[in-house]
Amino acid sequence: MVRWIFALLALAAGILPSAEVPAQSRPFSPALACPQAQRLVLTRGGVVIGTGRHTYDRDVRDRGFCEWNEYIEPAYVPTADTPQCSVGYICTQRPAWFFGDD
Repeated sequence: MVRWIFALLALAAGILPSAEVPAQSRPFSPALACPQAQRLVLTRGGVVIGTGRHTYDRDVRDRGFCEWNEYIEPAYVPTADTPQCSVGYICTQRPAWFFGDD
């Protein structure tokens, strides 16, 4: 009984190892052909694509993958065969002037 209490306390304190979720790798656009990158966005609807060593974008198929207060702008990523491959859209916040705020 005491052993169970100790195990629960240790788990709550974070002493025992926990199950870690492995990091999910993101597609890297410079290693893909343009049609491959386009197909990723089309089939997944929304996907985070690495565009450089420390850069990435979340590209979406349509506005349905954005928050209610966001709108879409065309998205272009560098691919192995095209410097600016059109893959869909990115979700962005509406600018303040859109609502009449100054």
